[in-house]
Amino acid sequence: MNELKDKKILVVGMGKSGIAATQALLKLGAVVSVYDSKDEDKICGQLIQFLKNKNVTCYFGEEPDNTGDLDMVVISPGVPTDTGFVQKAKSAGAEVIGELEIAYRVGKGKYVAITGTNGKTTTTTLVGEIFENSGRKTYVVGNVGVAVISKALCTTEEDWLVTETSSFQLETTKHFKPEVSALLNITPDHMDRHKTLENYAQAKARIFQNQDENQYFVVNYDDAESYRLIAQCRAKVVPFSRKGTLEMGCFVLDGTIVIRNEQGQNIEICGIHELKIPGAHNLENALAAAAIAYFAGIAPVVISKTLRSFEGVEHRLEFSGEVDGVRFVNDSKGTNPDASIKAIEAMKENIILIAGGYDKGSDFEEFINAFQGRVKHMILLGKTAPKIKETAERLGFTNITMAKGMDECVKIGYKLATAGDTVLLSPACASWDMYTCFEQRGEHFKNCVRDLEK
Repeated sequence: MNELKDKKILVVGMGKSGIAATQALLKLGAVVSVYDSKDEDKICGQLIQFLKNKNVTCYFGEEPDNTGDLDMVVISPGVPTDTGFVQKAKSAGAEVIGELEIAYRVGKGKYVAITGTNGKTTTTTLVGEIFENSGRKTYVVGNVGVAVISKALCTTEEDWLVTETSSFQLETTKHFKPEVSALLNITPDHMDRHKTLENYAQAKARIFQNQDENQYFVVNYDDAESYRLIAQCRAKVVPFSRKGTLEMGCFVLDGTIVIRNEQGQNIEICGIHELKIPGAHNLENALAAAAIAYFAGIAPVVISKTLRSFEGVEHRLEFSGEVDGVRFVNDSKGTNPDASIKAIEAMKENIILIAGGYDKGSDFEEFINAFQGRVKHMILLGKTAPKIKETAERLGFTNITMAKGMDECVKIGYKLATAGDTVLLSPACASWDMYTCFEQRGEHFKNCVRDLEK
């Protein structure tokens, strides 16, 4: 039975998630209206035409006036739940949820849900490959750039949706219940939205809130902030660790990734030296992926083969060219300090670092402290540049150049570098001050490197 037919639903935000939600809700027979803070002349003309053809009421650049008449508000991840008109609608009796929750309600597939401050995209992509290689019908969706609801409507009960979930998506879930959930790590991020680390952690914890003892929660044993949340979890807890052995879970033993199952048997997956993705953080991602796949019922041989062949994801420690012995690496996905610390540690030394962007309320002291013996020079751009520069100089790092744009950053990096050095783009900040997304920023970096090669 379609519970959304004839329901009056406002979709807030016309990004990928909001557009996909609108299309799905119209298919399901809902009476849809949409809102976006941008004025109509900033909205794609094709989208406006589509909405008009479907008789959708549009509020562009103006607050909706139908908040007292709504059954539901579907908000996009970037929209705070305490937005004034959203709260008005809620007070008038409307249910406020996100696109992930809607997708879960209307689709039939089984879910794997992966969250964490860092490593989500790499782990989700790797898990998706393992599932696909096992022969399962698999959709890799969520924060990776494919709206969950765009695939959920066509799923059967045998299909799997391997889903990257952000704190913003999780905080608007109510019934979402994955078969396997995973929490990779928690470090301060999005403090401009969540205000405190505890609020942020509790948003992440919603990933397992509806799971029961027949399902699994994969969690980083080495990350205290994540592991303490198991006290709230009813699902079977599967820890992973790169630092020690475990009674049950996934860990490293004598240089080999091992899964110890519920019967206490050790199952060897592959040697850590066989992984093609560099850095300790990527070893953690591989451990998490192996645990997720195994406890979702996938054969160890498939997990092993995929881990040995997986080469990583675009914009995450992506080799982007070499000019006169200087390597260029695109880590535009490093959108917070902890992600960029991991990138610096993976590169090890002789780094010319390009950083800066939109400030999410982060503190940059640990980021600067990670430079020791690794970063030779830092080139800064974007709104956060002065804040990072002040922190660096206060901590004694003064090899800093301020730049106006990516082209200038890449040229300066090349001039400062000598053969054997790495020019690393790992901004430690979001991209929204200069780009629409981190992918666009990474592509611009790669284009600038190509221009050098000419």
